[in-house]
Amino acid sequence: MFNLSDLEKIVDLKEPHHLFEKKPTLLFWEVTRACPLRCVHCRANAILNRLPNELTTIEAQKMLETISTFDPKPPIVIFTGGDPLMRDDLFELIDYAKGLGLLCSLSPAVSENINDDVIKKIKESSVLSVSISLDGATPVTHDYIRQRDGIFFKTLNVIKRFIKNGIRVQVNSVVLSLNIIEFPRLFHLIKSLGVNVWEVFFIVVTGRATKFLDLDQKKFEELAQFIFDCSMYGLTIRTVEAPFIRRIYYERMTGLKFEDELYNFLREELIKLEGNPTSKTTINSRGTLDGDGIIFISYDGSIYPGGLLPIKIGDVKNDNIVKVYRENEILNKIRNRNFKGKCGTCLFKYVCGGSRARAFSNSNDPLESDPACIFSSETLYDQI
Repeated sequence: MFNLSDLEKIVDLKEPHHLFEKKPTLLFWEVTRACPLRCVHCRANAILNRLPNELTTIEAQKMLETISTFDPKPPIVIFTGGDPLMRDDLFELIDYAKGLGLLCSLSPAVSENINDDVIKKIKESSVLSVSISLDGATPVTHDYIRQRDGIFFKTLNVIKRFIKNGIRVQVNSVVLSLNIIEFPRLFHLIKSLGVNVWEVFFIVVTGRATKFLDLDQKKFEELAQFIFDCSMYGLTIRTVEAPFIRRIYYERMTGLKFEDELYNFLREELIKLEGNPTSKTTINSRGTLDGDGIIFISYDGSIYPGGLLPIKIGDVKNDNIVKVYRENEILNKIRNRNFKGKCGTCLFKYVCGGSRARAFSNSNDPLESDPACIFSSETLYDQI
């Protein structure tokens, strides 16, 4: 039986820890919006051709110089898009960042842009990792989501080639109404490929993503509970826009069990494929939110709290991103958990905080409650 006093012994529920007030852990730079794919959930509404107002090479170098002044240690810079391989100066900019002492990762689209020469350049660039999207356990699902026939098998091939060349691969998967039932098989497939990091993106209705692709509270909870189960098979797992998995972490640590029809089905499928859990969870008990450990720079230099939270808070051409990150009013409200509604009164607001992007998508206010979260402090655990 769950006991609230047991929870209070293992987690500080009363004060923010200000883990990321001086610098973000991750800085995402959308180097271009150009991309050969037209994914159904694309945050950026990516297009085929580069836009004329992208940061120039010189502007990008100046931006990277400023990023390197974050102290005591600058964030990891993730070169993303669109498809960053659409920029012909990509590897020049990665080398420049590396020369400034910045650690970098790369998030390319799987397309004809990836060939033997590009794989060689990625290997020589010494990026920390390459993240590749795999959103379905079957060709039908993944190809539909990515809107390109044959991309499922090409993606598997690309992952294998990266791993064969000694390049660390992280697989990203998005949770949609279209693919939720495939997640046990998707996890099994990713694990069988030899991938050691899986990042699961919980949909936010923005960009091309429509309500049709969204989930209700119950399904969000069931999938998050299932992802927690997956984290006990030795694979490092992180979630994006699902900070409530950290609430689940503490519930599980105090012995709370979860039961529901979809969750039970997913868990049974997982055990059929992988057997019983083999290790402790790899889910972190603390983590980031948009604007609290995360910051995003768009193709034109605009600064946002996160890639899915379209509130412009500055511009790297005119503003010092270090100052923006540390002093912006919205970011400081997020870090101090000055939230409205049930997120504002939640028992877990300092360890979770709710998705600020989903709150904004639902209410046009980044400080409102995350509509995906089923938990309510007023009723404690009666709902679940």
